[in-house]
Amino acid sequence: MKKTENQPAEQDEMIKEYDFSAMKGGVRGKYHKKYREGHSVIVHHEDGTETMNYFKLEEGAVMLEPDVREYFRSSEAVNKALRALIDIIPYKKRETRCRK
Repeated sequence: MKKTENQPAEQDEMIKEYDFSAMKGGVRGKYHKKYREGHSVIVHHEDGTETMNYFKLEEGAVMLEPDVREYFRSSEAVNKALRALIDIIPYKKRETRCRK
């Protein structure tokens, strides 16, 4: 089926301006560690003022990948699923892991 100008692009298609596949030397997760240490965002307001917001993950916090977030939209949902997994891990393996 040929796409016409009036048809919206497929959800998984990336517009040309955002296609980074041609970049050489790109490294996945290059800034991951720094991001987890904390980062700031400067918001430029229409009146010319700026606000800086600083973000840092709390101790013990984890980041979920977008595909996982589709299924677990809250901390409670994640904890419930992980507890169910813990229940199916054999007791001896759980005991060994807890000692580390």
